[in-house]
Amino acid sequence: MSSKERYVKNYVDLYSSLGWNSLVCHSQHHNLIFPAKAAALAAGIVNELVEELKARPCPVVLASFSGGPKACMYKVLQIIEGKCEERVNLGECRLVKDCLSGYIFDSSPMDFTSNLVARFILHPSVLGMYFPRPLASWIAYGITSSLDAFFLERFESQRADYWQTLYASVSSGAPYLILCSEDDDLASCQTICNFAQRLTDLGSDVKLLKWSSSSHVGHYRYHPLEYKAAVTEVLGKAAMIYSERIGQLEWEKMGLEG
Repeated sequence: MSSKERYVKNYVDLYSSLGWNSLVCHSQHHNLIFPAKAAALAAGIVNELVEELKARPCPVVLASFSGGPKACMYKVLQIIEGKCEERVNLGECRLVKDCLSGYIFDSSPMDFTSNLVARFILHPSVLGMYFPRPLASWIAYGITSSLDAFFLERFESQRADYWQTLYASVSSGAPYLILCSEDDDLASCQTICNFAQRLTDLGSDVKLLKWSSSSHVGHYRYHPLEYKAAVTEVLGKAAMIYSERIGQLEWEKMGLEG
């Protein structure tokens, strides 16, 4: 969230070196609190993907970092499943759904509560983007008190919706790569491991790469060889899943026409 081009360039370069193009989304912190903001951003992403896939169908992998799943990605999933109020062409969304072939979660997903929103804004990796620490502290705890006073029930409902959507993504049959660290002081390693285990229990192909020492969204910087190998593996699986799915769809189409 609130990332700059320079923050994601290394990842774009990594994917490019493996033959994959990137559509980069820079979500904002207020998307954590206001789902309509996340949904509007997600609709823009889906529409952009539709245009790209109309021109050249190809496998799609959703890669999310830190708070990205809550700030945008889960709404993308809801839109392509027809479970979001954003006005999009459901027929065209089917194209995105058919091409969705993999997921990468880096330092995520995080379990968002009002307290964690405050901690997120106060975190050193976020503070330096916009605010001096005293101002950021005031803003963060102002957000927390507002959430607790006015939005707590709604926020908990949003949180449940978020987790249900992430778990429902297993219906795509796509593989998952999940990257985390035991000493990440923002994205709970236990929460991420529980998420990975739940996906496995639901029958998904999940690769969990857990380091004992690595900073929040710093895994590629500290462990480049392992990180690249894991990304190479999941993208290879995604390409195979896509090829098999398109072959099946073509077969079904020929059967219907026959």
